[in-house]
Amino acid sequence: MDNSPPPPSALNNFRILYLVTQLVGITIIILVSCWIGIHLDGLAWSSKPSVQFNWHPLLMSVGMIFLYGNSILVYRGFRYARKKPLKLTHATVHGAAFVFTVVALVAVFDSHNLAQPRPIPNMYTLHSWVGLGAVLLFSLQYVFGFAAYLFPGVREQLRASYMPVHVFFGVAGFVLAIAAALLGLLEKAIFSVPNYSALPPQAILINTLGLLYIVYGGLVVFLVTERQYKRHPLPEDVMLLTHSASVGST
Repeated sequence: MDNSPPPPSALNNFRILYLVTQLVGITIIILVSCWIGIHLDGLAWSSKPSVQFNWHPLLMSVGMIFLYGNSILVYRGFRYARKKPLKLTHATVHGAAFVFTVVALVAVFDSHNLAQPRPIPNMYTLHSWVGLGAVLLFSLQYVFGFAAYLFPGVREQLRASYMPVHVFFGVAGFVLAIAAALLGLLEKAIFSVPNYSALPPQAILINTLGLLYIVYGGLVVFLVTERQYKRHPLPEDVMLLTHSASVGST
C-alpha cells in the first residue's frame, strides 16, 4: 500500500473543492430558510401544525445533509490535527446532526397527527420510507462507531478491520439522505405548489435546491473517496498507536 503523502497539487485541489462544498452547503441552508420564510409562512410549533412542518426540511437540511456531510469530511478537512481530537470532533458533529434530526422528525409527525380537520397519515410515501432508512442507518453508524472508536479497551486490530465497513455505510447513509431529501422536495412541490408545471418562483426555488443537494452530495462523496485526498497519519498518531498496541499486549 502506498503511504506516501499526496502531492501539493492534489492538496490544493482538495482545498478548493472543500471550500466549494462548504459554500454549497451553506447556500442550501440559506435557500431552505428563504423558501420557508417567503413561501411557507415561516416557523411555528404545535399551535400551528401546518407551519410546524416547516421545521422538518430546515432541520433535516442542517442535520442529515450539511452536518452529516461535514462529519464525514472531518478527517480530510482537518488533516493536520491529531487523531484523538478528530475522533471527538467527528462524534460531536455526528451527535449534533442526530439532535437536529430527532427534532425534525418530531415536527413532521406532530404536523401530521395534529392536522385539522383530520390527521394526515404517516409513513406511506416513498420519501418517508427512504428517509427512515437513512435515519436508521445514520443512527446505527453512530452507535457502532462510538463503540468501536471511542469506547476504551477495543483492540486496534478490531478497529482497523471495522473501518472499511464504517466508511462504506457512512457514505451509503449520506447518499440515502440525499435521495430522501430529493424525494421530499418533489413530494412537497407536487402537493403544495399550484401550477407546478408552469414553474412559478417557488417551483424554481425547489428545483434549484434539488440540484444543490445533488452537487453537495456529489462533492462530499468525491472528497471522501478520492485516494489522493486521504489523510495520512501524523508522527504523533503513529507514536500513540504504537503505545496503545504495547499497552494492550502487556
